[in-house]
Amino acid sequence: MATNRIGRPQKQAKDEDEEKAFQRNEFATKNPAADPRRMRRIIAEDPEWSLATVPDLLDICIMHIVGNFQDNPLLDELKPKHKKKVLEMLSTKLPLKVTAPLIEDEGFWQRSCKSRWEVCDVSNHGNSWKRMFFERNLQGLIENFVPEATDPKELNETLMVSSKFIKCLRIQQLLLPINDGTSNEDDASDTTSEVGGGGPSCNHIDFGIVFRVLPKLEEIHITYGVKNCGMNFDWSLFKFTEQDCSLLAKAVKSCRSLTVFHLHRSNVTDEKSRTLISHFLEHPCLETLDLSHNKIGDGGARALGKLLVSKCRLKSLNVANNQIGSHGGGAIGHALQKNSKLLSLNLRLNRLSDEGGFGILKALLKNATLTTLHLGSNELGELSAQAMNEVALQNSTLTSIDLTSNPFGDTGGRLLHEGLEENTTIVNMDLRQTNVGEENEYCISQILKRNQNKAAGW
Repeated sequence: MATNRIGRPQKQAKDEDEEKAFQRNEFATKNPAADPRRMRRIIAEDPEWSLATVPDLLDICIMHIVGNFQDNPLLDELKPKHKKKVLEMLSTKLPLKVTAPLIEDEGFWQRSCKSRWEVCDVSNHGNSWKRMFFERNLQGLIENFVPEATDPKELNETLMVSSKFIKCLRIQQLLLPINDGTSNEDDASDTTSEVGGGGPSCNHIDFGIVFRVLPKLEEIHITYGVKNCGMNFDWSLFKFTEQDCSLLAKAVKSCRSLTVFHLHRSNVTDEKSRTLISHFLEHPCLETLDLSHNKIGDGGARALGKLLVSKCRLKSLNVANNQIGSHGGGAIGHALQKNSKLLSLNLRLNRLSDEGGFGILKALLKNATLTTLHLGSNELGELSAQAMNEVALQNSTLTSIDLTSNPFGDTGGRLLHEGLEENTTIVNMDLRQTNVGEENEYCISQILKRNQNKAAGW
């Protein structure tokens, strides 16, 4: 019998070699990475080097695309599965001029948002992460912009890159020029015109340069003041000057796409409200105006009355927590009689008194469009209750009215109850802290439940 060099029979050696080959093939089948034919290994002199598989050519290409994306952005040319890998690996700190026009993937913009802000409520931005990123990014630049000190280059570049994606801005603070702190103006001087005076040539940022390059802007919320000023508090930080007002009014007038305008807690006086409203009279798209928490009195209310009878398409007006008295209430009421567009009016926390409330409510005998009215905390009494009695009997469009914190008393409560007995459209009437009496309050609540059931089709 033939033998090999080590003394084993050739047949036995052949069988053993075949068995080892079979075992190697079976192991390679279960562990493809261990198959020397499918894996390339590099044995390094460094004893701590790990024997890792060389990356696939496809992975190398993807890593190259990601690493050079800023200089050579390549995305649309890729297959969907490769495009997804690239988007997952891209840095969120790439320049916006590169990513803005090219990347629409919401996952990438979600990562970008969460890497910058701890709290991210995408519902405030149309449920779009990309829109949220650009709106909040621009908001931060505007809120920290110091006129005459901040280089406008970054703001201008961001505006150009962001213009297609911004529909809503919520500006919670605005800063004054650094040298404005030396001004000797006091609170009283803020009610007069400062144009041409001894103050600084520029006040807060001019929103004209912002609105001019945002063709899709629909909603703006602004507060003139400083957040978290701490021990540096000074009333001058919360000024809303005549120049600010004039610039803002012109900017809003030129923004033809704007539908919602909110100006909160900004010391808007009668004179400034007249300046603003004079630019809104023929605005083609403005539907919501919110001037709550300011200092608007009867003069500003008369200007609002003119707005209500103008060509403006206003559907919602909120002037809560101002200083509108009985004469201002009468002016708004007179305008309501001729208005056919307004759906919601909020006059909470003003100074209407019984006469002003009577003027507002009497207008609803002719107005056929208003559905929601808020007259809480206005010192309304029996005269207003009598007017509300007539409204409940004759008006068929009002569905919700808030009369909280008005001293109607039992007599006023009975008048409200009597009027509602024949009414079928009012489904909500808030009478908390009105002293109308438990019996009247209970009867009114039962009538409202009846109307609610009817409205729901029960």
